[in-house]
Parts: sequence; C-alpha cells; structure tokens
Amino acid sequence: MPAWPALEREPDLVEPAENANTYTPLGPSDERDDRGRYVLWMGRGDEPGWNVAQRFRLSEGEIDEVRAEIHERLRSRGRTACTWEVGSHATPGDLVDRLLERGLVDDDTPFAVGMVLTEPPAGAGADVEVRRAVTPEDRLAAARIAAVAFSMPEPAGAPDEAEDRDNVHYIALIDGEPVARATASFSAYGATLFGGATLPEARGRGAYRALVAARWDDAVRRGTPALVTQAGPMSRPILTRLGFREVCEIRILLDAFDRQP
Repeated sequence: MPAWPALEREPDLVEPAENANTYTPLGPSDERDDRGRYVLWMGRGDEPGWNVAQRFRLSEGEIDEVRAEIHERLRSRGRTACTWEVGSHATPGDLVDRLLERGLVDDDTPFAVGMVLTEPPAGAGADVEVRRAVTPEDRLAAARIAAVAFSMPEPAGAPDEAEDRDNVHYIALIDGEPVARATASFSAYGATLFGGATLPEARGRGAYRALVAARWDDAVRRGTPALVTQAGPMSRPILTRLGFREVCEIRILLDAFDRQP
C-alpha cells in the first residue's frame, strides 16, 4: 500500500476515514470493544458487515491470539462471521497476506478508499428534495431503496428504529418520489457517510450529490465542517468530482467460523 500523506488542514481525519466504526457514535443496539491493539464493532445484525474488526496494531505473533479472541467475543453474541477491515496503517504491514494464509477470503467488495472533504461540495439540482427519514413512511421508502441498490430482501415494514440525533437517515425525492437514501454518523470529527444508494432509474439526476450536500450542511450546523467516508468503486468517481480527497486504502476480508470452537 502507498504511504498516504497527512492532510494539510485536518490530519486527524485520516483515522476516522480508515477506521470508521471505531469513531462513530454507537446506535441503540451497537457495541464496541476497543482492545488497544484492535477494535471490534458489533451492530444490530448477524451478517458479517454488521460485525467489523479494524484498527489493527498487532505484532506478527499476536494474529492468532487476536483472531481467537474476536471469534470468542462474536460467538458469545451468537454470531459466526465478521469482516476484517485492514487499513493502510495497520500492522504488521503484511497483515492481509497473513490473514489470507489463515483462510480468510476477500469480501464481495474487497477494496475501499478512505476519503475526506473539508470544503463545501458541489451543489445539487433544484429538482431534488432531501429530508430526514423520520416518519415510518420515509423509513420504509429508504429501506426499499437500499434493498434494491444492495440486492437485499424486500423489507416487510419500516425499520423499528428510534430517532437518534447522532445517527441520521436521509431520503432524497425527485418530483415528490423517493429515489435515494443515505445515512450519516456525527461526531467531534464531522460526519461519517454511510449507505448512499440511488434507484437505477434515477441515477444521474443529482440525488446522490444532494444527499452529500445535506449531510455537509448538517455537519456545518454542528460546528464540525468535515465529511469522511469509505468509498467503493461506484461512489469513488462522483465523490472525487465533489472534492473528496483520498487518504488511505482499506482491504476488506471475510472471516467465517463455526458457532462452536
């Protein structure tokens, strides 16, 4: 991996971009174990993407011990898989190769780039409305958009989630119809962007840009004018055009194991 330079204005944003789950506020059902040499975040679901190990600061001889520790912790929650997010600054430097030797495999989307924005993004078109998804109707619409975009099962109803000041859901509408959704977690570092998705038939009409702009505006109102995110191959080009800068790389590996050791 390349040696990524520190940002000129906000060097502290590299860590949140590389290890997002380490720094974002916890939701009502989330847990986070910070063990110093790694962080394990556990969300509300059993899927590997809801169980993330990251920010590794290990020696070569600690890998097996740490992996067993992670498995034990997840088994105690009835979970049998997680993802390892190995960033540019993880140690040892060949951690990905060592994990592959131990049977981990690339996740479905195995590469991400940590990106940071510290200036206002390009504005959205006037025909895009963005609002917080707080009503059951908007939450259901957002869940349906995510199901289409991420090839997930159709939701039976609106997610049962209490309103959370620091973890906010957004929905974008064109001509009054919901076409895109996104979330943001707000912390002292700014807003961490997650889950941006647009229906295929609405792409190219500014909904994604409008969701970025809305989250920037909220970060500014909170006095933390910065956005960080981990971009995959689809979002990376548009985020670059909006002014985001690349600050690190993340390799994402899947670690599946049996319920019993």
